[in-house]
Amino acid sequence: MSKIAFLFSGQGSQYVGMGKSFYESSETARQLMDEANRILPFNLKEICFEDSNQLINQTTYTQPAIFVVSQMALALLQEAGIKADVVAGFSLGEYSALCAADTFDFTEGVSLVAKRGELMGASSHNGKMAALLGLDIEKAQAVCEEASSKGIVELANLNCPGQIVVGGEAGAVDYACEIAKNYGAKRALVLPVSGPFHTSLLKETAQVFGQLLESKALNAPQIPIVLNVLGDYYQSDLDLKDLMVAQMATSVKWESSIRQMLENGVDTFIEIGPGKTLSGFVKKINRQVKILNVEDMESLQKTLDELCA
Repeated sequence: MSKIAFLFSGQGSQYVGMGKSFYESSETARQLMDEANRILPFNLKEICFEDSNQLINQTTYTQPAIFVVSQMALALLQEAGIKADVVAGFSLGEYSALCAADTFDFTEGVSLVAKRGELMGASSHNGKMAALLGLDIEKAQAVCEEASSKGIVELANLNCPGQIVVGGEAGAVDYACEIAKNYGAKRALVLPVSGPFHTSLLKETAQVFGQLLESKALNAPQIPIVLNVLGDYYQSDLDLKDLMVAQMATSVKWESSIRQMLENGVDTFIEIGPGKTLSGFVKKINRQVKILNVEDMESLQKTLDELCA
């Protein structure tokens, strides 16, 4: 029997105009964006649709923007009767997955993600991130170990075969890029992000976020969910809040997450939210599965046509 996974986009997939076709076509989507605008101290609709002030790429605004657009897309899929057997999200996208699993409601999700974005946006630590292309985990780890002579540099995102992101102090990441070819890397690309996310440099920031989480009442996920920190399915004997805190300062085990879903029988992956980055990762892990996406009304219709064919 076919199994569907919903995958939720992470930071870096944002673009001006995202969510606009949902807003113009659906009362449900309009209500979500308008509700977010009531909660947030800035005009999210303007940032997503027009962004005349170039705010969409600043972490403080990017994170709630992607979360809300992803929830708009999710709502329209659900209205069409499409349900997930499992959910997962990449980094920030994990909050969309947690919301999809009814761990918290949309309003709480907007508040949590806004605080997460604010904290992460303020924690640059003079750090950066870079993608190492063409290396396996062992060789990427060896690059980090050699480059650590220049400062902290660690594996941050384990995306798919041949694409691993490292993060850390700027000098150490630059040096890692310099020496990566010695280990067989095809390319090393510095990423346009504001800090060394998913590394130990974010531990203090994560602890501050953890203090906020302490006062929150979270529900047990109502749908199976695969978490970044685990690279595997969440089990009820684990502390979900601890895992949410750890996620900010720990590697995103994305390839492992997808492989666990494949082993569990998932044969259809629907990327929800802006962009097709996660679809590309899945394709590099397994080309045999069905890969769809929902980021606007056109892609929503294509996905529904494919699922109903």
